[in-house]
Amino acid sequence: MQARAEARYVRVSPQKARLVVDLIRGQKAGAALSILRSTNKRIAPAVEKVLRSAIANAENRSADVDVDELRVTEAYVNEGPRMKRIRPAPMGRAYRYQRRMAHIVVAVGEPGGETEQEGNEE
Repeated sequence: MQARAEARYVRVSPQKARLVVDLIRGQKAGAALSILRSTNKRIAPAVEKVLRSAIANAENRSADVDVDELRVTEAYVNEGPRMKRIRPAPMGRAYRYQRRMAHIVVAVGEPGGETEQEGNEE
């Protein structure tokens, strides 16, 4: 059993968000929440919110899910659209820069669930 949550169009560079998301991949859900609470990055509360949403989705999908046994099975950051902006430059010129956005995806599941599904596919 796997449940996922996604936060789209988050105003942070995907490169910076990946630094935080890489910390929780493969961890137990409770441990991942404590890691995110102690991480000193601006995006950490947003990733924590997505993780909490994924845990809540798992609870809603199945009544017999054990929240203490959930693990972060997938956690990745995709690049969203870029906002092109212009900054004034000397002598009447303009410099272009890009404000990046990210899509954050976190999936949680029970540790035994993935191996059973893989066995059925073969």
